[in-house]
Amino acid sequence: MTAEQTSAPATSSRRTLGVMLLLTVLSAVLVLTAAGRPWAEGRVGTLDVSVTGGKISELPGGLALVGLAAAVAVFAVRGVGRLAVGALTLLAGLGAAVAAAAGAGDTAALDTEAARKLALSGSTATEVSHTGWPWVALVGGVLLALAGLLTLRYGRGWPAMGSRYEAPTRKAPAKSDTPGDLWKALDRGEDPTAV
Repeated sequence: MTAEQTSAPATSSRRTLGVMLLLTVLSAVLVLTAAGRPWAEGRVGTLDVSVTGGKISELPGGLALVGLAAAVAVFAVRGVGRLAVGALTLLAGLGAAVAAAAGAGDTAALDTEAARKLALSGSTATEVSHTGWPWVALVGGVLLALAGLLTLRYGRGWPAMGSRYEAPTRKAPAKSDTPGDLWKALDRGEDPTAV
């Protein structure tokens, strides 16, 4: 095998890792931005009322954060752990997309906001309209699901954190006969009193 042939899989592996990270960050930005914007607007009496995606459902935003955490976890795990992270990312993306689609036509949160503004229970909003922000969150959820699929398909070949990030192993100190040997053990970073 030539050097070109061995570097091709490594380049492809890094490229798919980069695409996964880009998809994850982009999806989180889309979902979290959309969750902070008005998804439904209406009127109650002479007052305008609106509710953000986060008030309609906290699920898309929460699942986007799960996706971001999973993108970081990809570097900390290997093998089956990486497959589990990929599956979690896929499920988080699908959940965010489904929750966004379900919230696109929701009016219960708008009615709750109308009742809060008037301080009258049972108030309902009129002239209700829905914005396009839930669909932006849905697109973000789909992108997160794609990141999960990439992790499931290519994750085994991606680089992981090196051993320098793992907990150090404890070395048994050398048997010391003299006080000078104890000082030398301390200089080497060993604990001569450890059992």
